[in-house]
Amino acid sequence: AVTLQRSLLPQELEQPDDLRIAATYQPGGTDAAVGGDWYDVITLGAGRTALVIGDVMGRGVRAAAVMGQLRTAVRAYARLDLPPHEVIQLLDVLAAEIDASQIATCVYAVHDPNEGQLVYASAGHLPILVRDEDGTVHRAADPTGPPLGTGGWVHTSGTIALPPGSTAVLYTDGLVERRSEDIDEGVASLARALSGAKGSPQVVCDRLIRSLGVTAEHDDDVAVLVVQHPARTGADAELFHNAALDLLGGIEAAPRARAFATGVLSSWRFPVELRDLGVLATSELVANSLQHGTPPMRLGLRRTDRRLIIEVTDGDD
Repeated sequence: AVTLQRSLLPQELEQPDDLRIAATYQPGGTDAAVGGDWYDVITLGAGRTALVIGDVMGRGVRAAAVMGQLRTAVRAYARLDLPPHEVIQLLDVLAAEIDASQIATCVYAVHDPNEGQLVYASAGHLPILVRDEDGTVHRAADPTGPPLGTGGWVHTSGTIALPPGSTAVLYTDGLVERRSEDIDEGVASLARALSGAKGSPQVVCDRLIRSLGVTAEHDDDVAVLVVQHPARTGADAELFHNAALDLLGGIEAAPRARAFATGVLSSWRFPVELRDLGVLATSELVANSLQHGTPPMRLGLRRTDRRLIIEVTDGDD
């Protein structure tokens, strides 16, 4: 059963340019029943990353089957580039169609490297925690909707800052829920443990599991997703740059975009061949936006240690 459960989870987490991510799953109890906890990391366009964690209540093949369907659906909905609350809204409808009697919770968050924050929506799930570089822990405070499948609820998105040097933790209730105490006390215990947890994302995962007293005899499944936004300094920081240009449209937009891209990529010391390819790609994107989009437009260039990201957005909401 544990093999089945793990087969439904990502075999290898995607590692976006701006984040470092690790996850841990620990099955609950010593029986062979499979659980419904899951997590996922999905790379989106323009350097953005979707972070997902969820929990289908109960154990057994039915819980695992619902979990597998929800996880697959999240990956499909993420490709539609919808705001988090709309993804959760779609999941809510799907969960009701699959089995309205099966309680499931989920939080879906998107990290945009240009914004320095997580935009998220939650369906009955526990709050995201974020540890700043100085050890201060913040708790996502925006309203949480009811569990998936409830129907009739209009979900909304909230935000929580994720500046360089910070660490976010998404988790299921098995990490913090104890029969002898209120779950808010468990979340507070997790916040205290996170405050002193340093090291790589995997090290933080392991320390949180130990600090919360999760052992092989623990009677509930536990899933933890740790996301670090590294602070770049020195030579490492030189590999990460952003530049943007607003374009009002008209015949001068394309030449302005080419000149801007040439200057920016030259200042970033791109080899001539790569610079010219970047300028060509910029020109094509802007030309397509002029033909099919709605002014004003915004050209964004983003350099990471792995790639150059060129994005053109228009004014069509």
